Amino acid sequence: GKYLAINPGRVFGNLPGQVATDPAYGLPAVWIQTDLREQAQTLGYTVVDAGTVVATHLSKLINDHAPELLGREETQQLLDYIAKDNPKLVEDLTPKQLSLSTIQKVLQNLLEERVHIRDMRTILEALSEQAGRSQDPDELTAATRTALARAIIHEIFGGVQELQVMALAPGLENILVQALTNRGESGIGLEPGLAERMVRETVEAADRQSQAGRPVVLLVPPAIRTLLSRFLRRAAPGLRVIAHNEVPEGKTIKVATLIGASA
Repeated sequence: GKYLAINPGRVFGNLPGQVATDPAYGLPAVWIQTDLREQAQTLGYTVVDAGTVVATHLSKLINDHAPELLGREETQQLLDYIAKDNPKLVEDLTPKQLSLSTIQKVLQNLLEERVHIRDMRTILEALSEQAGRSQDPDELTAATRTALARAIIHEIFGGVQELQVMALAPGLENILVQALTNRGESGIGLEPGLAERMVRETVEAADRQSQAGRPVVLLVPPAIRTLLSRFLRRAAPGLRVIAHNEVPEGKTIKVATLIGASA
């Protein structure tokens, strides 16, 4: 019978009630009586009923753990569904070109970075085109992301023309390209102090972007996008790392922050 008044970061007063924490995003909140709902909204709180709190929390948990929830059986069900309208596409792709486990891994990679997989036809077409060149899930994922680039950018930025992003300073970018392309999956061959400084500056820049109400996006060369995204994911979970070739034609880039400029 109560409402959860969530503090989105800037409110203009306090409310009486049971102090709590929004379970989905960890924001400070307070459970309030029904008659305080309008007052809470006036003060800048986001006010939701208990059912919405539960639904939002459940939805976030599913999204956060989507890669784990997508097993072989779920992957096969997706392919069977697509095959109803595109039988030849699925028939030519698996198992002739790619195994079910490889397709599953690519889909898990996309979900890991919060890329929607609802456009399965485009995903499968990209995989079919790339399968003759590589069987590596990471390379296949990169090709699929390029095919989905317009949808990825629209999901993050909406329909704006100018994309405000973070970027790497040229010196740091060159170091990373050399280190990551040379080391590959074995790790990031960076001097520990430089790695720590890069992570710290990235987290600080991400916080500034978020506080300014801008998407938290780091734009990097394609060669280092995958490994850098994985490297920074734990320290900056809200960060989206995109490659230069994922920016659709017609969009302009504005660099709001350079990371590593003082390195």
